Amino acid sequence: MNSKLVVSSSPHLRTPETITSIMIDVIIALFPVALASVLIFGYYALVTIVVGVLAAMVTEAVLKMKTDIMSDGSAAVTGLLLALTLPPNAPLWIPAVGSACAILIAKHFFGGVGNNIFNPALVGRAILVMSWGTLMVGGSDFWPVPGVLNFSRNVAGADVETAATPLEAEIVAMGTGWQELLVGNVTGSLGETSAIAILIGAFWLFYKGHIDWRIPGGYIGTVFILGMLLGDGFYMDSVLMTGVFHVLAGGVMLGAFFMATDMVTSPVTPLGRLLFGVGCGVITMIIRLYGAYPEGVTFAILLMNAVTPIIDRYTVPKKFGEVKS
Repeated sequence: MNSKLVVSSSPHLRTPETITSIMIDVIIALFPVALASVLIFGYYALVTIVVGVLAAMVTEAVLKMKTDIMSDGSAAVTGLLLALTLPPNAPLWIPAVGSACAILIAKHFFGGVGNNIFNPALVGRAILVMSWGTLMVGGSDFWPVPGVLNFSRNVAGADVETAATPLEAEIVAMGTGWQELLVGNVTGSLGETSAIAILIGAFWLFYKGHIDWRIPGGYIGTVFILGMLLGDGFYMDSVLMTGVFHVLAGGVMLGAFFMATDMVTSPVTPLGRLLFGVGCGVITMIIRLYGAYPEGVTFAILLMNAVTPIIDRYTVPKKFGEVKS
């Protein structure tokens, strides 16, 4: 008779996971990607990553008026993701400005963690692309040639490719095999070159249950199919390999596993996630093949972020026993 009936508001089912624990898992998953970027592009890549992460954490601490710059870890993840989307030879003020914009504009203007409708890291990158395009996608500054396992290498003054962007450089370099694309011995942004490192990190997120197959599967599958159908078989004169190229080249892999799957900005329903991934793939390929930019991952995910509420609205499962009016 000593037991009491306690009535409380929802939620009644709780998970042991917290924002901090999830962010730590994402950082662990991104570690192989960050490590690969340093091994491929040298110590300047490490400096770029550190600057991006610190800028994001300090910006959030200032906005929250707290001395704990680590906070819940979400700012560190944003800064790390942003840094991994940058060119290996970008000036160090680029990750600093990009991370600050990501935290200030994309995150805190919407009310902080859990309230943002756009992926903060991609908003930061989009601002950088539109404001300083020559530093982000080519122009007078070209992309460094990778130097695998040459840790002492400073890519800021290294040899460069004559193509304006990593995707164009890989298209020009027809001798580049799919094995090099898989390992990462190609030009590109810091975290986009090594598909193996990305898959290792993605496996950890799958294992921890933070993502499922629908968004990355829909995204990568759509890019592969459209690459085969619309890519004219340019890569190694093979339709199949052209599809593989479009999956491995550029930022598709990093975007599919680490950005499109953002819990806050992606749909919550199973069908909605699949549609979200397919939509990202379609927009990415439209921009790649017919748009002004050689790469479309950033804008594809941001555009699909904008329609996430609509996707959720029309893909919510019907209530059990519901009768149509």
